[in-house]
Amino acid sequence: MTESARTIEEGFQPSSSAQSPSRRALRRFRRNQPAMAGLLALIAIALVCVFGPLLSPHPYDRVYRDYVKIAPSLAVHPTEAEKSRIVARAAGESEGVVEARLQPIVFPLGTDSNGRDLWARLLIGGRVSLLVGALASAVALVNGVAYGAIAGYFGGRVDLVMMRIVDVLYALPFIFFVILLIVVLGRSFLLVVAAIGAVEWLDMARIVRGRALSLKRQDYVLAAEALGVDARGVLLRHIVPNLIGPVIAYLTLVAAKVILLESFLSFLGLGVQEPMTSLGALIADGARNIEDAPGMLIFPAALLSALLLALTLIGEGLSDALGARER
Repeated sequence: MTESARTIEEGFQPSSSAQSPSRRALRRFRRNQPAMAGLLALIAIALVCVFGPLLSPHPYDRVYRDYVKIAPSLAVHPTEAEKSRIVARAAGESEGVVEARLQPIVFPLGTDSNGRDLWARLLIGGRVSLLVGALASAVALVNGVAYGAIAGYFGGRVDLVMMRIVDVLYALPFIFFVILLIVVLGRSFLLVVAAIGAVEWLDMARIVRGRALSLKRQDYVLAAEALGVDARGVLLRHIVPNLIGPVIAYLTLVAAKVILLESFLSFLGLGVQEPMTSLGALIADGARNIEDAPGMLIFPAALLSALLLALTLIGEGLSDALGARER
């Protein structure tokens, strides 16, 4: 190869400055230490909550009536005092039942007011809260992006009518809306997801609508319209793909808000039904027993705080990396 050919070949090699926007955004996100810490924490929490119950020796709904409000400890139960109490209470029961109740057992985070293992219930509560956050965020994503993109692209009277509908929905009290749904449809996990998703898409729609108003004036959108591309094609090929950055950045913040709303509903007793639980329900139970068993409040509150902090750090990092926030 001649020197001139080698020079030409080297000139066509991609430089670091010629990387795609997505790769540059990924590099900026990786350099954001708080965001990476939040991502690792979220992954760790998700893995523990998803797979932890499968490895737990205690079912989340099993009641150990001999161990109510046991303090967190790695000590093996029953102790000598507990053995004497169990034997006295088991008078008249079969020998096999008594032996089963005297089997060695450990409660690392203690038990709740009904004698259920708090570690197993904490993992199930975290799993439920994560699942609600994921599903309700997906509902908000689909509805909000579709609604906001259509309103922003068409503008005019279409935008005026659609956004006034959003304003009316904003005016409805959220708690009243949820209570009404529960009275009509009954309390269930899917109802909680539907209720939260039916409200949280409003913020997403407003953000997407504002971005779509800006995008529809870009040269590539005007060129597509001049070439005869219909509205559906423009939305799917040019508007929605260019909304990915702001949407992804905001979605993590929506997930944090959704989890907080679900915990609030469960705290009020409007969430999942017993024996299923969530972090909000565990916090409510811990608040009622804070004097006798403070661990019942501390552990679920700490997990909820860690989860919300991780999602917030990820959202802030994505906003910086994707340029979704003004600097």
